[in-house]
Amino acid sequence: MASHPPSDAAPQNTPPSAPLSAAAPARAPALGAKPAPGDSYVQSFARGLEVIRSFSAGAPRQTLSEVAAYTGLTRAGARRILLTLQTLGYVDSDGKLFRLTPRILDLGFAYLSSQPLWNLAEPFMETLVEQVRESCSAAVLDGSDIVYVLRVPTHKIMRITLGVGSRLPAYCTSMGRMLLSALPEAELRQRLAATERTAYTRHTVTDVQALADAIAQVRQQGWALVDQELEEGLISMAAPITDRSGQLIAALNISGQANRSSAAEMQASMLAPLLATARSISQLLGQQRS
Repeated sequence: MASHPPSDAAPQNTPPSAPLSAAAPARAPALGAKPAPGDSYVQSFARGLEVIRSFSAGAPRQTLSEVAAYTGLTRAGARRILLTLQTLGYVDSDGKLFRLTPRILDLGFAYLSSQPLWNLAEPFMETLVEQVRESCSAAVLDGSDIVYVLRVPTHKIMRITLGVGSRLPAYCTSMGRMLLSALPEAELRQRLAATERTAYTRHTVTDVQALADAIAQVRQQGWALVDQELEEGLISMAAPITDRSGQLIAALNISGQANRSSAAEMQASMLAPLLATARSISQLLGQQRS
């Protein structure tokens, strides 16, 4: 996956029981069993992506042996891929340690630039931030995570640092529950059961049935509110962004601090402008594709 007082300090609350690093999250798990090599699956390309994904905030620089160990490749295989990435400018090395270069951002920005939604959404989000004086973000669903595709902050309200490309677990975030609400019931339960459901705070809901019930409520009411489940003191609300056909394609949220506004106060004063902004973005997106 802010308003007054104007401070850059994070809320002074008890930290989550399991710390998160959203800007460079824990390495994403595989989405399923690897297909066998064939005409529709290029194994060497898949291995190259695994090598790229092996780098993270916890491992920004790695030896050849470390990359091989994480990816399950032989040292020779990992070396060939790393040297190929180095030749293309995506990896650099001091002779012992390898690291990604800024050129790797081209891969992510290729996605963002191919989606007109985000250019359309930003001005609306900026207006919403000015109105409610809370941070605003947009995210899409990827497996069991949400991925941030746009963010308009005010000041820092979370211990974790968020930016474009950040990942957060879907089950305990407002945008995640909004996006999960579009899934068929059987797929939703299967995805929840397969997710590692960590209790980040004393408020975090981890039971599959309780989560399914909470998401059913989101589906019925058309918006989501999560009260301090991801981080103590953090409250967020999310609304749906839909395409021309009405399909949910992204979620929009605002986040605030419990020491400034309770969940009920946020709902009373900020839900209406949040929903209106999400509708405006959805309508403009539909016009662009008509």
